[in-house]
Amino acid sequence: MTREERINQALALSSDTKVFRMGCGVAEEAPKVFKECFPGKQALIIADVHTYPVLGEKVFKLMQDAGIPVDKYIIEEEEFHAEWKYVELVDSQLDAHPGAVLVSVGSGVINDLCKLSSHHHGQSYLTLPTAASVDGYSSFGASITFEGAKQTFSCPAPVAIVADIDIIAAAPKHMTAAGYADLAAKVPAGGEWMVADFVGTAPIHPEAWAVLQDYLDDFLSRPEEVAAGDTDAVADIFEGLTLSGIAMQIARSSRPASCCDHLFSHILDMTEHRYKGKLQSHGFQVAIGTLTMCAVFDEVFKLDLSALDVDAAVAAWPTLEQEQERALRIFEGFPAPRLGYDEITKKYQDADEVRRQLEKLKAEWPSLKARLQGQVYSYSKMRSLLKAAGAPYEPAQIGVSNKQLHDMFAKVQLMRFRFNLLDLAKRGGFYDAVVEPLFAKGGPFEI
Repeated sequence: MTREERINQALALSSDTKVFRMGCGVAEEAPKVFKECFPGKQALIIADVHTYPVLGEKVFKLMQDAGIPVDKYIIEEEEFHAEWKYVELVDSQLDAHPGAVLVSVGSGVINDLCKLSSHHHGQSYLTLPTAASVDGYSSFGASITFEGAKQTFSCPAPVAIVADIDIIAAAPKHMTAAGYADLAAKVPAGGEWMVADFVGTAPIHPEAWAVLQDYLDDFLSRPEEVAAGDTDAVADIFEGLTLSGIAMQIARSSRPASCCDHLFSHILDMTEHRYKGKLQSHGFQVAIGTLTMCAVFDEVFKLDLSALDVDAAVAAWPTLEQEQERALRIFEGFPAPRLGYDEITKKYQDADEVRRQLEKLKAEWPSLKARLQGQVYSYSKMRSLLKAAGAPYEPAQIGVSNKQLHDMFAKVQLMRFRFNLLDLAKRGGFYDAVVEPLFAKGGPFEI
């Protein structure tokens, strides 16, 4: 299937995004697309100090020349995350420009701010990405830190995306590497979705799965060319990230794109983690979460779960009250101390349901294992790909020690209601068997 066919197929399934222009020089089409989607409206460009000179200024002039009323707002901070205060800032700009439509010019943070603010005002927007750095451009929902917790707020994706590959391929290499890593996260995330589907907590949506997963291996197959800034290879990564977002639109959830791999990053965001004084990108943090979950899958594949002692596992299964108490202990002193308590309360299942899940796991392990091995890359393969793409492949490269990584696991398992591989390991009593070897002598993250 050609790129055009893949994109058209995805747009036909998309709930929100109806226009996706991608190619070299397509920024010139921004005024035409804006007029088609928002006839008679004023454009309000939102950019930052880095993206305005790269593309925002050009788009501003293109809009003026096309006769579109246009204004701009530039966020002055050198670096910032997607936090609620910035959503309020963009909201205030829309309030000051009644009837205006946002034009997001930037990377993932700017886009998420514009996405949620547009939703607050009951309208859509146009986005012009400046880097292949995240899958959030086209995703349903915006990932925003609110009251200390990283949360995904439900809101529609943009109606139109204009992705100029000349601009995107010329972005700083670390941003493209971050996008490669965010796309690579769909490998273990897909595996965890398969696990959730298997136990019956989150059935796979066939169309949401196929729109990206059918092509994911091909998109990830040229990491060296991605690192070199090859326009066709970078276009593959941006297409993959966009299809990932559309998969989320189809599913009305971020399930097609993330699971534990992203939760490691969320912990770092929520604790305002810095390395050498700088916030680390979403993609770089996700790279380590992705690599870590591939390593966990490696350990799961070493087990013979067809010999699982279901009776012993069910007998050891804690009550909801015990899990809530454990969550409060684990999250004590965390910026969102009740996060684990609230999420485990949502996803807790009683012993009868756990027995059903484990008996099915025991009976069908060989076939499930084969399917998972066809989906999830080994730790060594993922490490090689991330390294070749210029993304982090060791925790220390983002300022995280192996001990810190180890200590994140307890929070990761609890911090979201979404069923994950660690939940399955807890139910089956093999959690320590798949986590602790990663940090033991000779393990990939030896402490």
